[in-house]
Amino acid sequence: MTVSGILTSGKARLALGVSVLSALTVTPTHAADGLGGAPAGQKPTVVLVHGAFADGSSWNAVVQRLQRDGYQVIAPPNTLRGIPQDSTYLNSLLKTIKGPIVLVGHSYAGEVISQAAAGVDDVKALVYINAMMPDKGESFASLSGKFPKAPLTKALRQVPFRNGDGTSGTDMYIQPDKLHATFAQDLSQEQASVMASTQRPIAQSAFTDKLTQAAWRDKPVYVLVGKQDRAINPSLERYEAARAHARKTVEINSSHVSLVSHPQAVTDLILSAAHDSGRQ
Repeated sequence: MTVSGILTSGKARLALGVSVLSALTVTPTHAADGLGGAPAGQKPTVVLVHGAFADGSSWNAVVQRLQRDGYQVIAPPNTLRGIPQDSTYLNSLLKTIKGPIVLVGHSYAGEVISQAAAGVDDVKALVYINAMMPDKGESFASLSGKFPKAPLTKALRQVPFRNGDGTSGTDMYIQPDKLHATFAQDLSQEQASVMASTQRPIAQSAFTDKLTQAAWRDKPVYVLVGKQDRAINPSLERYEAARAHARKTVEINSSHVSLVSHPQAVTDLILSAAHDSGRQ
């Protein structure tokens, strides 16, 4: 073979190699810079925020259902240290998520999401599950004081703690032998016993922290009321839904932990919010 023939053959093999590589290379249609990055038109990211005495695992059954329906789900930790710290942390997380968000809060997390979502345009809907929903300038204590006290208030115990900088405070726990009756009466005693042992305390100061912003005033709201709730008065939950002009309010025969005892009903309400947000 001549030198010219060798060069021609080499060029042909090189061209073939480039062609094969091009065929094997997939160019992504989008890049997810944040936790929930998604191109326009995709389903919203669902962010689930747990309340007091719990952690992200309380959402497990809801997460499984949402994931089966093709949703990206994030259930971040809620530090339960008070509204200023908890809402600031959540707000910073929300800003890392690309695309529309449906933000869900259970119990105390209703307060946290109300403040954290203020000014975050990508949050298209707020879903409150057996939740507190104070207005600007209100606290858990001042809002709940409008209605008779729930049985849980008599089942709490105070435990002092110290921080690394020398400051101290008080944590609130549920007395283990009273958790089943006042918090999760529609679960088995065995499940309630596990909850009692693994509960995460909330700082006592969180009950008197006042909201500085209330995102429910200008975002679509969806509410689930637990008619057998013994931690938050169901009448208070109904009042909150009416005051916020909730687009949809669902009432079910549930304890305070409806996300554990009735995960399908909770999931269905979240899906309603997700579907509606896609039509905005």
